[in-house]
Amino acid sequence: MTTTIRWDSSTAYDFFISLFVLHHAIEFGLRPSWAAGVRQRIPSPKREFLEKVYSFAAVPLEWIYDLPNPKDAVTTLRSAADLAPADRFEALTLPSDIPAEVRETLRGIAVRGAWTSEEKDFLGTQFSRRGKELKPAGLENLLRVWSKSQKSGDLLQEALNEYYQVFFAEEEHRVRPALEQGLERAQKLAGRLAVDALVDELSRGVRFEELESVKELVLVPSYWSAPLVFRARPKADKALIVFGARPEVESVAPGAETPDLLVSALKSLGDPTRLRILRYLAGQPLTPTELARRLRLRPPTVIHHLRALRLAGLVSVIVSEDGEKRYTARLEALNGIYTSLQDFLKKQD
Repeated sequence: MTTTIRWDSSTAYDFFISLFVLHHAIEFGLRPSWAAGVRQRIPSPKREFLEKVYSFAAVPLEWIYDLPNPKDAVTTLRSAADLAPADRFEALTLPSDIPAEVRETLRGIAVRGAWTSEEKDFLGTQFSRRGKELKPAGLENLLRVWSKSQKSGDLLQEALNEYYQVFFAEEEHRVRPALEQGLERAQKLAGRLAVDALVDELSRGVRFEELESVKELVLVPSYWSAPLVFRARPKADKALIVFGARPEVESVAPGAETPDLLVSALKSLGDPTRLRILRYLAGQPLTPTELARRLRLRPPTVIHHLRALRLAGLVSVIVSEDGEKRYTARLEALNGIYTSLQDFLKKQD
């Protein structure tokens, strides 16, 4: 099957992705204290409301893709303001590919302003964020905020406006050049790489087996998502992948003295368990469960170490059609780490 690649690039994606990352700093290798400092710029209670929302909310990738040009933060905020409050809250917090029964359950809660114990149990098992079940606090926030979706839609608009004013208006100017460079680099790579190899290169080590059945693939650069990816599957034959385009020598925190990727890599290589994991993965692809048996560790512990290695760009992950993940070592990344370390040590202030 021939896959048609389409491109999109705008700061609207980073507007929402940056909010997501700031509320899940550890998952993206970001210093929690710095992320908290940025969030503190948003006045309470808007800050507290955003913290509740981002305990369950997704990044509205498809909604952003359908925005009119120019897809900057101002256009994003205007488009959101044009929606009815309840529709706005749904569009900006739920992934488009969420199961229909989950969506209808939330809409029912919004209409009644209350939920049943059966609905709570159902959402606790069926509602996921980036493939993970919600924590109890996240589930509670989901129910409470959705039971007041009209009010929540208005509060979300106010909070987004505030976030733009206190942080993203300036941040938007900083990330634009990297997005332009990331798009140009990706388009050049697309001229000489097959689709699966292209995604692997842009994502620093992710292969989606589902791409074999995709007719249309939309690729989007993002400064704030690096080194991880965001994806959506709006249709059976269409996929949207947001890949990290932040230069390896830069940190997401402005003015940071050391690049994020280099610090993550050196930390990972200094951990004996992660070194053992890399040794096993250098031999063959393995799932977290298979690694756990070899290491005699609990699977959650292995997943924690794999997440750190992924942030450092030291492992590749193959995602099957049913969501199973198999990891393998990215030994070629070691040369890049050595080069980055040399460049950093030679750099003069």
